[in-house]
Amino acid sequence: MGEQSAVKFPQEVIDEYAALGVDLPALFSAGHLGDRMGVEIVEASAGRVVGTMPVEGNTQPYGLLHGGASAVLAETLGSIGAMLHGGSTRIAVGVDLNCTHHRGARSGLVTGVATPLHRGRTTATYEIVITDEQERRICTARLTCLIREVSAGDTGRTREKD
Repeated sequence: MGEQSAVKFPQEVIDEYAALGVDLPALFSAGHLGDRMGVEIVEASAGRVVGTMPVEGNTQPYGLLHGGASAVLAETLGSIGAMLHGGSTRIAVGVDLNCTHHRGARSGLVTGVATPLHRGRTTATYEIVITDEQERRICTARLTCLIREVSAGDTGRTREKD
């Protein structure tokens, strides 16, 4: 999908994670699914997360952007915002996602912008607006994440099957 540009993080976030020896771009990326879908994170802070995704390769049989692809972009952006809000000792887990699809897109790049509606101690809710290249709203989503302390099982590794 091309080379991903560097994500813009606030300096205090860079400093916090650097002190822990954590690779921020890897930690706050779109993950394997997002990589396959061409999601790129452009900007990331607890107050605003911006990412893009190509329509090509993410369409349903009629040639329109798949609603599930919009949901992946929305949950990725909102989750990154919630993780940054939670800080380096906590994780964010999505517990509710809803998407309203306003119009279709057949080509080009869509851009999602996640902004917080609520940033609390144990939950964070983000609104994600996805637009096409003409800045027309394609989808509006809302994601709520549970924020909890990191535990030993939160290493990102999958359990081996017996």
